Amino acid sequence: MSAAPEAPAAPEAGDVRRDALGKVFASAAEAVADIPSGASIAVGGFGLCGIPDALIDAIAETGVSGLRVFSNNCGVDGHGLGVLLASGRIARVTASYVGENKEFARQYLAGELEVELIPQGTLAERLRAGGAGIPAFYTPAGVGTPVGEGGLPWRYTPDGTVAVASPPKEEREFGGRRYLLEESITADYALVHAEVGDRHGNLVFAKAAANFNPLAAMAGRTAIAQVERLVEPGELDPDQVHLPGVFVQRVVHTGPQDKRIEKRTVREGS
Repeated sequence: MSAAPEAPAAPEAGDVRRDALGKVFASAAEAVADIPSGASIAVGGFGLCGIPDALIDAIAETGVSGLRVFSNNCGVDGHGLGVLLASGRIARVTASYVGENKEFARQYLAGELEVELIPQGTLAERLRAGGAGIPAFYTPAGVGTPVGEGGLPWRYTPDGTVAVASPPKEEREFGGRRYLLEESITADYALVHAEVGDRHGNLVFAKAAANFNPLAAMAGRTAIAQVERLVEPGELDPDQVHLPGVFVQRVVHTGPQDKRIEKRTVREGS
């Protein structure tokens, strides 16, 4: 008689991955637990729309520092990436917008934070190109400005002088028009937020909350997605998937997001 098949090994303590692909984690804390100090992280979101807030808060609890962040902006005071800023965890930011964040501006002007500000479309394409394996591309954005010519202050000294300035970019002419060479972005990790995800990492974003989320996930070597609703494989219509699971390595179900308004304005009654 043939020997009975061996029983599957019992999961080790602390092993929170539940599916065959090993992508689903039990909590945001466990999903980000191995992110080390000095890591580079691409972060989705635009203002406070579609930001991976639960993952950011979980990183803040770990105590890591010296993070290098690629994000459209850096949240607001006390929320989103503003949480990591306030605790001095971020060393460098590549962004296109300072946003409604006074602590961001204070750290930058005081020489505590290095900041590379670039055109928004250029940031989006640098992330997309990184995820597509394209090392660099040419764009007309920034030609004839300090973006291309160099000299933008990346870091100040405490006395207000420029400690680090942006270098000039390579320039070429195509069809009678000048273009700048921009290098793509890849990051050690990516943090994104989706409305729906399945256990294979396929994601669906809610309207404008897509913004930089797919691009950030593509650029990250290890992309971590927080999802409001987790479904089983096969429940998502393939035609409705915004980002395929090949770009996502970890998924955590965080439930409905507390959707805040970055800048509330009201109109006086007539």
